[in-house]
Amino acid sequence: QVQLVESGGGLVQPGGSLRLSCTASGTAFSITAAGWYRQAPGKERELVANSTSGSSTNYADSVKGRFTISRDNAKNAVYLQMNSLKPEDTAVYYCNAMVVVLTTMRYLKLWGQGTLVTVSS
Repeated sequence: QVQLVESGGGLVQPGGSLRLSCTASGTAFSITAAGWYRQAPGKERELVANSTSGSSTNYADSVKGRFTISRDNAKNAVYLQMNSLKPEDTAVYYCNAMVVVLTTMRYLKLWGQGTLVTVSS
């Protein structure tokens, strides 16, 4: 069984920074692609950033130049560095990953439990 665990959310003032972490745990797996989504109250879940199996990255227009997604494959971790935060960035942030279980070559799409980011003065 492979699971994703997120951390790093919290309350930050506008203009501040936060770094979200997502770590995958389990045995005999590899992350092929990963991303971060967010869902604000009353809104649909939206893609924030992703990192594909070819290591290319994509960002929502609203976060380009402010957020950076990165991966540490040795640690099975994905990070989201968020700078110049705005009140409209307030949301629950979810980690998403496509993993392959090496013993069965089965692909799994996993979600973390979500971590709340609140940007407010």
